[in-house]
Amino acid sequence: MKKENAVWDFFASVQLALCLLCLLAFTSIIGTVIPQNQSPQWYLEEYGEHLAQVFAVLDIPDMYNAWWFLGLLGLLCTNLIICSFERFPGVWKQITTDGLDTSLARLEKMGRKKEWQAQSSLEASASELSAKLKNSGWQSRRRNGEGEILLFAQKGAYSRIGVYVVHASILVICVGAIIGELYGFKGSVMIPETQQTDKIYPFNTGGAIDLGFTVRCDAFNIELYPTGMPKDYRSELTVLENGEELFRTPIEVNSPMTYRGITFYQSSYEGYNDFIVKVTNTASGNRKSFILPFQEQGKWPQEGLTFGVINAELAGQSVSRLKIWFSDGKGVPSQVWLQDGEALTLEREGGEYLLTAKQMYATGLQVCKDPGVWVVYLGCALMLLGLMIAFFLSHKRIWLLLQEEGVGTAILLTGSANKNRLGFEKVFNDLAETLQEGHV
Repeated sequence: MKKENAVWDFFASVQLALCLLCLLAFTSIIGTVIPQNQSPQWYLEEYGEHLAQVFAVLDIPDMYNAWWFLGLLGLLCTNLIICSFERFPGVWKQITTDGLDTSLARLEKMGRKKEWQAQSSLEASASELSAKLKNSGWQSRRRNGEGEILLFAQKGAYSRIGVYVVHASILVICVGAIIGELYGFKGSVMIPETQQTDKIYPFNTGGAIDLGFTVRCDAFNIELYPTGMPKDYRSELTVLENGEELFRTPIEVNSPMTYRGITFYQSSYEGYNDFIVKVTNTASGNRKSFILPFQEQGKWPQEGLTFGVINAELAGQSVSRLKIWFSDGKGVPSQVWLQDGEALTLEREGGEYLLTAKQMYATGLQVCKDPGVWVVYLGCALMLLGLMIAFFLSHKRIWLLLQEEGVGTAILLTGSANKNRLGFEKVFNDLAETLQEGHV
């Protein structure tokens, strides 16, 4: 007799699993509704002093890393492991039990059965029914007895382990999350146009993380609605190692860049009061870029040029149009308006120049490294497989008992399924009809 253990029974209980799942679902809703990883001042301004203090005590701003949330996950994993150890041996016994060892008394007590007579001999009937079972997709085995033959066939025996595949998938997902937490990071960085960085700054911790390579923002482009609100924005990034450019790629919202397992997401931007002015002498082909503060003069001594942004029109928080003052030292200086980012050809006494000017931005990137993500994906795939097995497959078993009766054979067909019994009833009736064909 099994000795009861209160602690073991507590951790093996289905009730505990249900309570934990409900708690995790409820707390996940809280973590979704309340923004995560904001500054303490932000929570103070949004929720007031008292709630902000409660949030700080319960680690709500970083809830998914809070000790109590991780404790709930650990308790759930423990419950799943012990539940599986507790129940799997019985399930395995049902999977591996030889159906040919089933007693005649049990077969006769089964609720789903069909009986009929065959005029052929016992052996001939057994051979015929075995062939019909095989043609119907049932591979049978037989046991010979005195004056009787028992045929047994089954499908989906391993469908009984579907729930344990789901258990294993949850554990695999937790392992992937642990790997990501121990060996990954999440942070952010702002990179002004034309500048570069080899570091990012993790959320809610001091210091910086060295990327091991350099990311440069070559350009930032923004598209605005007529109201001045941002419609779309993207960055042109270049990855460098040891001073060598490896590749250049655009990124935008929902289209990140990944290199060496580190993913860069376009998340925000910041506009400056500086302007990027590009000047090209179309005759010589000489070209140079300048970063100019608003209403401050820029010079290109080699070309004898002086220029600056003397006026600007805003659309929301962004510059939509700007006015350039330009002189080559010959004649009256030119003053022209152009759209932000627009190219304009300017003819002067000293030559022809191509001007491009735009407001300077810094691209805001969220940076994430998660080496456990593929383990999590594997866990998700296992969960889908387990759910498909658990919900759509069942363990179906068929017995055919043949007994000599005069010059003919008495046949008893019976069967069972552990799930979807209504669906199995149709399968059973169709099979019985097929097996009875040609018999009286």
